[in-house]
Amino acid sequence: MTPKKPKSENSIVDIAKALGVSPATVSRALNDHSRISEATRNRVKAMAEEMGYRHNNMASSLRNRRSNIIGLIVPRISMYFHAFFITSLQRQLQAAGYNLMICQSNDSVALEKELANTLYSARVDALVVSLALYTEDIAHFEGFLKQGIPLVFYDRVPTVEANAYIIQGDDYRGGLLAGNHLVQAGSQRVAYICGPLSCSIYQERTRGFVDAMAKNGLQLREDWVWHHELTEENAWNSLRTLFGGNTVPDGLFAANDTTAIAAVEFARERGIRIPEDLKIIGYSNDPRASIITPPITSIEQYPNEMADKVAETLINALQHRASTSTVIGEPVVCPVDLVRRMTT
Repeated sequence: MTPKKPKSENSIVDIAKALGVSPATVSRALNDHSRISEATRNRVKAMAEEMGYRHNNMASSLRNRRSNIIGLIVPRISMYFHAFFITSLQRQLQAAGYNLMICQSNDSVALEKELANTLYSARVDALVVSLALYTEDIAHFEGFLKQGIPLVFYDRVPTVEANAYIIQGDDYRGGLLAGNHLVQAGSQRVAYICGPLSCSIYQERTRGFVDAMAKNGLQLREDWVWHHELTEENAWNSLRTLFGGNTVPDGLFAANDTTAIAAVEFARERGIRIPEDLKIIGYSNDPRASIITPPITSIEQYPNEMADKVAETLINALQHRASTSTVIGEPVVCPVDLVRRMTT
């Protein structure tokens, strides 16, 4: 059976013909222009609805050179930090008259490049990005910079110099807090499971944690340090190796809460007492960390506060306001805190 040809959509001209008015009158009525009477506005809108008229946002953006759409590329929407960040950012941008177009890179550099090109072609007014795990070259964002389109990197930011707005968490301090707390809680044989060092957040968490160990007179064993994608499966594989020898860790810093939760479950299966035999610290303060038994000590990242700063930066840039705290190329660092629970 031959598929039906799609029906052409009705336009402003069609509505004007049906009502016996000019297309300009229809356009003004649909945009609530003050020169058009309320009765005419209501008549035009009723006919537009009856005829199934859809406003062409793309055409409007071409005429006005503004789309009122902000593009957002995140690694994974399912991640706690990004889910909370998106909710807060969208609420603030909508209040300011902007819509958020959310895209997910799935931590794929190739997909991230494709999404950047798609959003550029869609003429978004600005772009917000948290980079994929292995993104080191940011050339695929150059088009935005050349056209003066505001570009904000947040959380996972470039590890090279970037002529963009940079808003990141204090991951160095997070690693430092975790290391100091483990030692203060009594750990002397400390293991570390972290993400790939191609990613800014894991570079900084590692730098802070290593400094904490050194300041406390401890040296990390190379075979007790792991850098891989922080999935549950990878966590279990690393933990089996860590606890497969005669000497085992009595402290663990996991650079995300998924890994910390896996460590608690692993310990329960192996009969390892927490915190007596093993102390555990996670990162992100995922709500799951507070409801598992025992509740996990973690580093709070305050995603809502980071969203506040990103929204403020975007709105200032788009409305040509002077921003008091965000300057292109100069990172804004958002605070983190340690939340102590029963695993330490």
